[in-house]
Amino acid sequence: MIVYGQTIDDQTRCTHYRTLTDVIAIKFYCCRRYYPCHLCHEASAGHAPLQWPVSQRDQKALLCGVCSAELSISSYFVVHACPECSAQFNDGCRLHRHLYFED
Repeated sequence: MIVYGQTIDDQTRCTHYRTLTDVIAIKFYCCRRYYPCHLCHEASAGHAPLQWPVSQRDQKALLCGVCSAELSISSYFVVHACPECSAQFNDGCRLHRHLYFED
């Protein structure tokens, strides 16, 4: 799976978010490409981001950088670690949820 943006390792960490738990990439609704974060998308996509509509919560739009498992939006909302490999996710990412997903 290709992750676009300013990645710094093969677990989807980027120049903006690079802690041990920053291992999620988000597939942006507007371009259907994975980016580590909203800042990476802003810097390199060349277009404005669009949020995933509520009606599309069943879509796989999150990528675990540790094992490459894809999670649906609704699954991601209820876990704190990857259901496949148990890699912990950064709970702080939930603060940016409004940037990626409609409420």
